[in-house]
Amino acid sequence: MNSRAATSNETATPFVHEGIAYGCDYNPEQWGPETWTDDVRLMREAGVDLVAINIFGWSHLEPRAGEYDFATLDTIIELLHANGIRVNLGTGTSSPPPWLTTLHPEILPVSDDGTTRFPGGRQAWCPSSAVFRQHALALVEKVAERYGHHPAIALWHVSNELGCHNALCYCDDTAAAFRLWLQARYGTIDALNVAWGTSFWSQRYGQWAEILTPRLTLSSRNPGQVLDFHRFSSAELLDYYRREAAVLRRHSNVAVTTNFMVTAHIRNLDYWSWAGDMDIVANDHYLDHRLADPAIELAFAADLTRGLAQGEPWLLMEQSTGAVNWQTHNLAKVPGEMTRNSLAHVARGADGICFFQWRASLQGSEKFHSALVPHAGTDTVLWREVVALGATLDRLAEVAGSRVVADAAIIFSWEAWWAGDGESRPSHAVRYLDQVHAAYTALHQLGVTVDIVSPDADLSAYRLVVAPCLYLVSDEQARNLDSYVKAGGHALITFFSGIVDEDDRVRTGGYPGAFREILGITVEEFFPLLPGHVLTLDSGDAASLWSERLRVDTAEVVANYLDGPLPGIPAITRNGHGSGTAWYVATVLEAGALRNLMRTIAEEARVTAVGPESAGTIEVVRRVNSTRSYLFIINHGHDDVELPVSGHELVVGEPIARIVRVPAGAVRVIREDPAS
Repeated sequence: MNSRAATSNETATPFVHEGIAYGCDYNPEQWGPETWTDDVRLMREAGVDLVAINIFGWSHLEPRAGEYDFATLDTIIELLHANGIRVNLGTGTSSPPPWLTTLHPEILPVSDDGTTRFPGGRQAWCPSSAVFRQHALALVEKVAERYGHHPAIALWHVSNELGCHNALCYCDDTAAAFRLWLQARYGTIDALNVAWGTSFWSQRYGQWAEILTPRLTLSSRNPGQVLDFHRFSSAELLDYYRREAAVLRRHSNVAVTTNFMVTAHIRNLDYWSWAGDMDIVANDHYLDHRLADPAIELAFAADLTRGLAQGEPWLLMEQSTGAVNWQTHNLAKVPGEMTRNSLAHVARGADGICFFQWRASLQGSEKFHSALVPHAGTDTVLWREVVALGATLDRLAEVAGSRVVADAAIIFSWEAWWAGDGESRPSHAVRYLDQVHAAYTALHQLGVTVDIVSPDADLSAYRLVVAPCLYLVSDEQARNLDSYVKAGGHALITFFSGIVDEDDRVRTGGYPGAFREILGITVEEFFPLLPGHVLTLDSGDAASLWSERLRVDTAEVVANYLDGPLPGIPAITRNGHGSGTAWYVATVLEAGALRNLMRTIAEEARVTAVGPESAGTIEVVRRVNSTRSYLFIINHGHDDVELPVSGHELVVGEPIARIVRVPAGAVRVIREDPAS
């Protein structure tokens, strides 16, 4: 692995690793010295070669204010280094020690109901607290001074999962910082009043001091204020990351990153604005068994992480070997599932596979979170799979540095997510991420590899671009998609897109606002449907949740509503725009119908499917470098599959002539012959 995503630090050494990194979080402070030597022996047995330490080390390194003790961390680093294990060194600042919150309770975060959240968990700190930052950066300075040039340090790990719990703080310190951010954004109070539409409900501000954080109100809150507070909160934590990174870079030229949380249940940070500050993009991902198909969500998250890395290899910083501890039902992984999950991330661009954590804890909130070394020890099915995975990753070493190539893209926007899922919207049954996942699932089941891109991204390389429920877009972002279609691109835009500008201000003249000309339609009125109400289209397809009173201007009608509140009104349209084509879907199509429509559009756009159609049971992804291509085939199903390919299979190490057989639950990675 040799990756560099950062633009802000030209002196940092890129993160370099031989082959595919295999690693974990290690918390030796939870164990006595008698365990450490055995831990390192087992790491070598498993092939673990990158270990994250000092993630939650603050109370051990600084047991009292200004008193530092590095003896244990020195010992651990030297022990790992002596055994050829590289260190991903945490700054230790994720959770403050009890002495700090006792001396300075003002650093504690405040929830939107105005109540303070207390210590005893983690991330008990306000991102805007100057007091917290002073103490945290002092610790980072000490850590960087001591280890900045240590040969064991391969990567710096700033804090941990920034914003997982404390992204939105509503305290007075935050309010003061929010006001400064707003002044920088708008310049004048009059400009802010225009942006927030404060003429509504007598909310007009006369001076900056009147503005607060958007705590809970008796009614719905001002949408513009809430949207800007999301933007501010993401920017505030990014500023904090930059301050830690700046300290590290004064003392070290080792690459710096932090672990993103690109996953279905985290929405508070706009990682498009963060990614350029990372020397390598890293992500934490855990299967969410509350979703209909967790494996497809994993694929989406991996593709989005690759998008954040601008197509460069990235690092999976955390995943689980089995059950997590924080879901309502914490399901274990069946034999082989951990390997499939891991190689799915590799297939989609990861050049490192790491886990939380090394050894299962005996105490604390995560004592039932799975680990590489389970409570039952090493004479277990899980441990044997851990060792086998390490050997498999070693056999895939030559894949490192290659890239995934896609000719279809989905536009994804955190700002559209924040605004579109706001408090006052036409239907709370329609959720942004559900619609993004639906579009992704359709393409995934067609065997199409997808890039996930920003609304600001260069779209020219793609044959098909899908914009699901892109409620909020700026004029520039709308022009970006318009130019793409005019130049010959194919686009699919779904309902509730282009409705508002960046201030959450409705675009007048008819929906879908910014995309009326591209689509050649005008929507006069939304007609949301109650959950359970199913519509039929004259194409025979079923739909639900949403409909619209729509008229065509230049578009052709593909399907009409047959029943429901709008019989005879168009539901699906197609419009020639410049040299390209733009499709519109004005409802929530049943999954099979959406997949069939997506197939039609993809074929018209000449999108190449890398794998066969399936219900998500077969994943096929290709990675390429300047001389080789590698085909990953992941069989999530219960039946063996056969696919045409020639080359050399790397997992089991055998030549493949024309057909590869992939057993149920297995993964095969083929170094393809040039003619494949």
